[in-house]
Amino acid sequence: MFREHELIILTEDIAEEGLEAGDVGTIIHIHRKGAAFEVEFQAVDGHTVAIATVLASQLRPVSSRDVSHARPMELVS
Repeated sequence: MFREHELIILTEDIAEEGLEAGDVGTIIHIHRKGAAFEVEFQAVDGHTVAIATVLASQLRPVSSRDVSHARPMELVS
């Protein structure tokens, strides 16, 4: 079970938010006993680039074998 303020990793793209599988976010709210989560995604400099509602099936926990990776984010209109 995920908790608020926990880091997560997307397992699939959320195109309407410009997010891609592998992006890292922080859970900021838990919906319906963990069926979905409000997740904040930040740029490397710390500013928020998206807040998205993400289903539990679209994320996984961070592991000790994960490596950070930077990519430019396309602006979503």
